[in-house]
Amino acid sequence: MSAEAKTGDGKILVGRGVADGARLFRDWFNGLTELARRGETAAYCFVAGNLIEILRTFDIPVTLPEINALQTAFRHVAGSYLEDAEDYGYSPDICGYVKIGVGIELRGGEHPMGLIPKPKMALLNNYCNTFIKWGEIWERTYDCPVVSIDYPMGRAHGEMPTPGTDKFNYEKDYVKGQILEVIEICEKITGRKFDQDKFRQILKWSNDINRDWMRCVEFNKKHPAVFNALTDGTVYLGVLNALRGTEEASIYFRNLVEELEYRVAHGIGALQKSPEGTVPMKQTFRLALVGTPCYPIFSAFNEMFAKWGGVFVYSSYIDFASVGALSGYQYHADAKDPLDSYAAGQLILHSYGMESIFNDSANLKSRAPDYGIDGVIFHPVKSCRTASTGMADMRRIVSDNLGLPTLFIESDLVDSRVVAEAPMRNRVDAFFEGLISRRQKKQAAMA
Repeated sequence: MSAEAKTGDGKILVGRGVADGARLFRDWFNGLTELARRGETAAYCFVAGNLIEILRTFDIPVTLPEINALQTAFRHVAGSYLEDAEDYGYSPDICGYVKIGVGIELRGGEHPMGLIPKPKMALLNNYCNTFIKWGEIWERTYDCPVVSIDYPMGRAHGEMPTPGTDKFNYEKDYVKGQILEVIEICEKITGRKFDQDKFRQILKWSNDINRDWMRCVEFNKKHPAVFNALTDGTVYLGVLNALRGTEEASIYFRNLVEELEYRVAHGIGALQKSPEGTVPMKQTFRLALVGTPCYPIFSAFNEMFAKWGGVFVYSSYIDFASVGALSGYQYHADAKDPLDSYAAGQLILHSYGMESIFNDSANLKSRAPDYGIDGVIFHPVKSCRTASTGMADMRRIVSDNLGLPTLFIESDLVDSRVVAEAPMRNRVDAFFEGLISRRQKKQAAMA
């Protein structure tokens, strides 16, 4: 790390994004815990489709059940929550996130990060087929308004919303009508009117986040890659989703851009922890991850690749789980009717995110050369059929059409019972041995 890597106030610059992200995340959970202890409530909604800018306009706190669930796996306690839900009657075959959510409910909100408050309201949507069924559980469990948002989305690769067309205007108005219904519910449960000026400011903060998030991910086109998309990228993503539409997140991503610009300028690549402290990662191979992280063995999963010099320069997870933010879309916050622009943005952002889930092989066609990708890791998981659908076909496309080496390893987001670490490690080792052999043959052919 450069001795000059400090801000004007003397704070360390390199590594600040991960440290500040972890702090903001803890603060967010602490806030939820305080709500629960006071007997107050929050909105239950998903990372995608949550209309969080509307909720923030009414100062309605938000809890995201997917994040609550993955944190139990990250902290190695998911198993007991899963068993509680299965003992209660839920099938071992359904989404682990849902079962952990049920386990948290059965424990009265007890969570390794604190307490999860009960819902004031719940927002569902069709970004994932599981969301609707999960919402039905909340509807049965809690006496609160439950609203389902229907986002029109493409059914084929490249079928994205086209502003200005009759179809786009029809779908935008359809989404806007649903947003207005959510506003009415928020007004009813808070006793407050919708504040359009406050909403404009919240949109501007979301614009900052979308713009800077896209810039951050594009920095990894540089050599060395300035962050690891699997580890660091997950921290950045957590802040984006938990604090979207806040000044805190706007400042965070502005600072993150400053850090990564500095690292690019000084050749400081992604960092990793070691017995000697935090050191630069060895970057021998540049990888892409299609799918989600393996949270039950998060550190070990990353180490399987890092020990061979494999750094994840791109991940479809930081794309689709940021729900279109990588499009860099900007709301027209100062328009006469910002809700019109907001509805258009929701339509575009969710279509962009869905494209990343189901057609990431097409995205890799452009990303692979730009990011200098040497190999692609496909990681389907038992819990999430939505994110895992079609991965075998995507792998074949990437291998046949792009000529990139691929690895297909199956495990889970949260359920350690279906994570076989030793066989997974053997397959990763074999994958890198193949990459090394491929590189040696290429070098010999050029000699």
